[in-house]
Amino acid sequence: MSTLTHSESINELASALSKAQGEIANAKKDSANPFFKSSYADLASVREVTQGPLAKNGLAILQSPSADGAKVSVETMLMHTSGQWLRSVVTSTAKDEGPQAIGSCITYLRRYALQSFTGVAAEDDDGNAAEAKGKPQPVKVEAPKGFEQWADDLAAVAEEGTAKLQAVWKSSKADYRTHLTSTNPQGWESLKSIAAKVKLPEPVSA
Repeated sequence: MSTLTHSESINELASALSKAQGEIANAKKDSANPFFKSSYADLASVREVTQGPLAKNGLAILQSPSADGAKVSVETMLMHTSGQWLRSVVTSTAKDEGPQAIGSCITYLRRYALQSFTGVAAEDDDGNAAEAKGKPQPVKVEAPKGFEQWADDLAAVAEEGTAKLQAVWKSSKADYRTHLTSTNPQGWESLKSIAAKVKLPEPVSA
């Protein structure tokens, strides 16, 4: 869940952000996502491509995390030297209340919010460059509690056709759908493609 608020005027901020976005490159997907064995751009990659253009245009990002049990929130403020600002709070549920799970959830929300504020898209590095760096080590991305089981069930449902997949998707928790589409949209597209190829038996006439 995300709520956006802003200062009374944002004309100068909007102008500066527009210039900064014109200079911001896409972040490289250099970390491994265990779900669907895909890759994603980590927080460091997103900061690397945004920090310079933002600072050059008088913009700064401030992120403040908080946690209530396993419920984690990150407040993000985009500030301009004029005093104008944008503010948003995103919230998700960590796998458990342990410090590692909470920390991973905070990192995920920070990355998600920073990408949203700056309009950063993630792109794959070319094969040669990836080979030169060596293969990335798998990195566990924390998801809402119960997400992994839901993902397995969703993959199984895809083999029953588009209608069944869409029905299960619509009835699923919003947190699950948001996590999947924001961290691995390719995986969701892959499931839809699998479902679309399923040939259901013709109904038998009486």
